Amino acid sequence: MANVIITIIIAALVGAAITYTVKEKKKGNHCIGCPHGGNCNGGCK
Repeated sequence: MANVIITIIIAALVGAAITYTVKEKKKGNHCIGCPHGGNCNGGCK
């Protein structure tokens, strides 16, 4: 039972991360988590 709960929690976290990434890409942010606040030209490495 504990394994099922842990699996559900991990799946929810991964799903939330994917959703955040997709939303940020749709906003036009080239580098997610960029320290320039989305004002860069996409050359972050």
